Amino acid sequence: MHTPLYQHFEQYIRLSPALREELENRVTVQSFKKGELLHDADKVCTRSYFIRKGLVRVFFLKDGREISEYFSSEGEWVNSPKSFIQRQKDIYSIDTLEDTDTWRLEISDLGYLFDHFPEMERYARLSMGTVFGHLMERITSMRFTSAKEKYDHFRAVYHDIYHRIPLGMVASYLGITQETLSRVRAEK
Repeated sequence: MHTPLYQHFEQYIRLSPALREELENRVTVQSFKKGELLHDADKVCTRSYFIRKGLVRVFFLKDGREISEYFSSEGEWVNSPKSFIQRQKDIYSIDTLEDTDTWRLEISDLGYLFDHFPEMERYARLSMGTVFGHLMERITSMRFTSAKEKYDHFRAVYHDIYHRIPLGMVASYLGITQETLSRVRAEK
């Protein structure tokens, strides 16, 4: 039942039978309808979700407008990282762009896994290195590239899912207007 989740972990660490059993006992299934919130910025994030099927967006509000920060889909974890780690509210909410099925892990269960399975610390370090690399690329793209280059970078990073994301959310992610995005897309 948890095979995709196990495969994800095994990209970084070897899963012992004991760790598999603990994951089986601590991870629960949760489904969301399109447009539903996984996390509200008005609350502390205490859950991390591994996406089995579907698409979610992490976003924040700026002057009443939703600004898309990043997107996650099948085979990826999603939470509000600062809130999840520091156990305090932050600016990010998470909503579903499609009906979404997840495996949910509570922060207390993750803490247990870290305390009792040293390989989980290795998993966290290695997987966060990947996330850090993506964030650095995004910062560079946002600061030093043209609208077309931003869009090309977006399509490369989200090559499997970009066609599933509404264009208004793509524009807010890129920090450009929808008109500019339309013009850039027409150049292709």
